[in-house]
Amino acid sequence: MSNQGRHFEVSNEMQSLAEAGFEQARKALESFLDGAQQTANSIEGRNEAVRDSVRDISSKAISFAQQNMTASLDYAEQLLRAKDLAEAMRLNTEYVQGQMKALTEQASEIGQSMGRAAWGTRKPQV
Repeated sequence: MSNQGRHFEVSNEMQSLAEAGFEQARKALESFLDGAQQTANSIEGRNEAVRDSVRDISSKAISFAQQNMTASLDYAEQLLRAKDLAEAMRLNTEYVQGQMKALTEQASEIGQSMGRAAWGTRKPQV
């Protein structure tokens, strides 16, 4: 038996259903791809915000480290020039108090920057 003479015929109704299904699949795929692109753009925007925040915090941390090193070196130089024990004790007290104040302010500023970074990358829940 040969299949050469046989034709496979699809009714117009079946053809229409197949075309409609194909169009639905195409639209669903386009919708999926649009959603994926929007998600990628959103993530990219968040990553950029995170990078900016990390850059800001890193810059502040480096600046604070420089300030603290300078203060320490200035303190060491002043100690070398102290005339007596009383002056050395006064310099020590001033240095410790100044550094405690500076570290408190620096920690507060870093904390505020981290808070802004956290709020900037998350959408508030409703």
